[in-house]
Amino acid sequence: MSSPAAPEPRAPKPALIFDDPLDQQSSDDTDRGWGERPGDGSGDSAADLKRFLDEKPPHHC
Repeated sequence: MSSPAAPEPRAPKPALIFDDPLDQQSSDDTDRGWGERPGDGSGDSAADLKRFLDEKPPHHC
C-alpha cells in the first residue's frame, strides 16, 4: 500500500484592511498633472502659443 500524498501547503490569504480609503490622498487630490506638460515650468510665451495652436480644436481653424 502506498501512503496518501501529503497536502500541499496553501498560500496565505490576503489580510483584510479596514482603513478608511478617504483618509488617504489620491492622485486626483493634487494639482500635479493638470494640463502641464513634462518639464514645462519655464513660462515661455512662444511655447505657450505653440501649445495653444497644437491643442486648438479643428472648428477653430
